[in-house]
Order: sequence, then structure tokens, then C-alpha cells
Amino acid sequence: MSLDAHGRVLDWINWQDATCLYARDAVAWTLGDPCLTVRGGTNRLTGQQSFIELHPIVASRGHARAAGLSPTPSLTNQALFARDDHLCLYCGQQFSRQLLTRDHVLPVSKGGRDTWENVVSACFHCNSRKANRTPQQAHMPLLAVPYRPSWIEHLILSNRNILADQMAFLKTHLPKRSRLSA
Repeated sequence: MSLDAHGRVLDWINWQDATCLYARDAVAWTLGDPCLTVRGGTNRLTGQQSFIELHPIVASRGHARAAGLSPTPSLTNQALFARDDHLCLYCGQQFSRQLLTRDHVLPVSKGGRDTWENVVSACFHCNSRKANRTPQQAHMPLLAVPYRPSWIEHLILSNRNILADQMAFLKTHLPKRSRLSA
């Protein structure tokens, strides 16, 4: 995970980009025990192989631009289904990604927009049954209110392989009323 020098969460970082930060001496500080060792070449004079130990949380020198501190997560089906925990928000059943669709609470044809606050995960059956109506018109109440996840919630929802150190750090930055803070 990448932070700025002030500890503000920026994004996930792959091991190659993290290695470049270390090699360029652009790491301000780190958290957690090293989780990966990247081996380099052999020193001609000493015969020793170089290596860099990567930490799970890496803060780079400098600070993020204000516009980049809390970006709106991109609305993709993958992110939407993760936000809704792969549940159809009409019938409440859990489905695989392939069996879910994006449903517009207020249909686009009636002025609804493709925004986090107007879309929910729905199974094919419920989406077809609701058709081009609002949940009230279709007599299909929503089981949860759609919302725009914070950047931190988005980072947690978008990664299945979060290390314990990373999760502990992210949880301290969740909004107070986040469903992920439990």
C-alpha cells in the first residue's frame, strides 16, 4: 500500500513500483515487518548479491495533491458487486459475479444517472422483474440504501489479498459509520 509522507493513503502499489521507490531513495518511512525480499545483481568487488526488503506499507517522500486525497472510486460492476457483498439488493440472495447485473434504482429512461447513489447489484431475475420502474412502482423494496464508498472502503473492497498490517492501518482510516469497520 502506498501513502504520502503525511500518512495519507494513496493506492495499492505493486512490488515492482515499491522496489523503484526504494531504489530511488524515495521512501520516507514504512510500517510493518518486511513481507518480500527482492534480489538484485552480484557486486563485482564483494561478490555479494544486492537485495531490497519491501514492507507492506510504504510512504513516499512528498505529499499528495489535494485533488488526489479522496478521489471518487470508479463505478465498475466489480466494485459495485463488492460494495453490495455480491447480494441482490432486491431478493437478498448472494450470487457469483457472472449472475449479477447493475440496476439503476431510478431508471436512466426516467432521468436516473449512472452514479454510486443510484445503482445496486441485482440478480437477472429481479432486474427483469423490476424492469423500467422504480422499486416502489415494482413493489420491490431495496434491502439497503446505495452509497458512494469512501476511497478507503474502495481499497479494502478491491483487494482480496490484504495483509494484516495493511488491514489494521486501513481500518483506522475508515469513516465512522462504515459497514466495513466492524
